[in-house]
Amino acid sequence: MIVTTKGKNALKFMVDLSMYQGDKYVRLKDVAQREDISEKYLEHIVSNLQRSRKVISARGANGGYRLAKKPQEYTVGEILKCIENDLSSSNCISGTSNDCEKKAQCVCYPLWIKLDQAINGVLDYTTLQDLIDWNGQI
Repeated sequence: MIVTTKGKNALKFMVDLSMYQGDKYVRLKDVAQREDISEKYLEHIVSNLQRSRKVISARGANGGYRLAKKPQEYTVGEILKCIENDLSSSNCISGTSNDCEKKAQCVCYPLWIKLDQAINGVLDYTTLQDLIDWNGQI
């Protein structure tokens, strides 16, 4: 599994909102500047997050974006799954491909399952708040 630039930038966007929204909306332009991401590119990412109801938007002078939930209620896995097509560690177990015809005879198949479980375990139990808390510690 490779997390694409789009997935990484979605996480950056969500963490930025977590850190800067307070009780107001955050302008996309401000996030783009802080995170050094093209505003146009960020618009595309944010549209996926909006469709998945991860963020809320408001128009107008005080408009922008904010999280729909608290940072500790979002997992990295759920955010990446809205952006990335597949988070599988191997195409043998990919949800987007046909079930592997040779899995019963394949000595590696159990490895791909265990690897997938380990990766998704980390992603599904790490929250946005964890990322904020870890900032600068590693």
